[in-house]
Amino acid sequence: MDSMTPRQDITHGATHGLPNVWSGGARGFAMRPKDCFPDDYSDARQRFLGACDDLGIETTPYPNPNRGPLDEALFTDTAWFGPADAGCVLVLVSATHGAEAFCGCGAQMDWLLTGGPEHLPPGLAVLVVHVLNPHGFAWLRRITEEGVDLNRNWVDFDKPLPENPGFAELADALLPRQIEGPVFEAAEATIKAWRATRDEDTFLTARGAGQYTHPGHFNFGGFEPTWARRTLETIVAENRLAERDIVAVVDYHTGQGPFGYGEPICGNLPGTWGNARAKAWYGESVTEPTLGTSTSVPKFGLSEEGWARMVGERQVYIALEFGTYDPENGRRVLRQDYWLHKYGKPDWHSEETRRIKADIRKRFYPDTEDWRQMMLFRSRQIIKQALAGLTGE
Repeated sequence: MDSMTPRQDITHGATHGLPNVWSGGARGFAMRPKDCFPDDYSDARQRFLGACDDLGIETTPYPNPNRGPLDEALFTDTAWFGPADAGCVLVLVSATHGAEAFCGCGAQMDWLLTGGPEHLPPGLAVLVVHVLNPHGFAWLRRITEEGVDLNRNWVDFDKPLPENPGFAELADALLPRQIEGPVFEAAEATIKAWRATRDEDTFLTARGAGQYTHPGHFNFGGFEPTWARRTLETIVAENRLAERDIVAVVDYHTGQGPFGYGEPICGNLPGTWGNARAKAWYGESVTEPTLGTSTSVPKFGLSEEGWARMVGERQVYIALEFGTYDPENGRRVLRQDYWLHKYGKPDWHSEETRRIKADIRKRFYPDTEDWRQMMLFRSRQIIKQALAGLTGE
């Protein structure tokens, strides 16, 4: 395996040799996995901009009109690696769901700091979209500043919006006005009785497929495109992705599935060109919600719908979903956060807010060495498979 020229680690000041991790081998972890992962939004941006500057790569900032909890400025940033006229482009996206950004930012930094840009195949480029939903990351929320789940926001708002009758039946119980005491207990009893007469997928669809009727509630898809959606549309247009021969997208997510496992969820519909390529590139681990093979149920307004409209048929999209803790943990943790912002007092410095945000952070970023190692190994594997697929190997 070839070793790269040692580079100064921008985050810890230690000098590491940067191996060609694409050829495999244990030396891919020569740098500590923890070194790639940020502490928070501001730390993530500083690391990313510093790494790009160290590599001599210009970044493009897209300023968000809002501020973070400490009055910090918020940005989505992009960086392009490889020839400007590349026919094939791999896009790495972090923070579609803001609080899930630790994973995606860690994967992007890992690729930057372990020799990824220096080992791009000829004629191929990588576009890194760093923190697509900066407001959600900074505030440790899955949703955007508009209160919208960006991964339900890609519907065509000129057409009738999807309906979710199961959610409508459970809305008050899923997010009660109190998260303890009689009101909360009555809400849990309602959910338990509802679930007792239906299968689990029916409940998961009601709770998570998306809804367009209850702002400030779970998985609200919005009434119009969000800032983050419009920003991604701008990024796609400015980088002329629709003109490329093939565009592959890896969109990093966390919170669903077995602890540490990265599930490549195919966003291309069965029978399409992209669906066939996804299976050929990533193998038998590829799952499809529409076929019932995924840990995810089918949902409305997903990002892959946007990519299909923006880029066209010749795109291969996967949501790379890394598991953390069980679904009931997720329901509890997210309920607390939605309650805090809808009915509570989200004072960033209060003990209650700090506790709830710590639970959110833990839910979507376990922050353990074994989880980080599993996550980075899988990310490297997926990136290697995508690059091989794009080059026809």
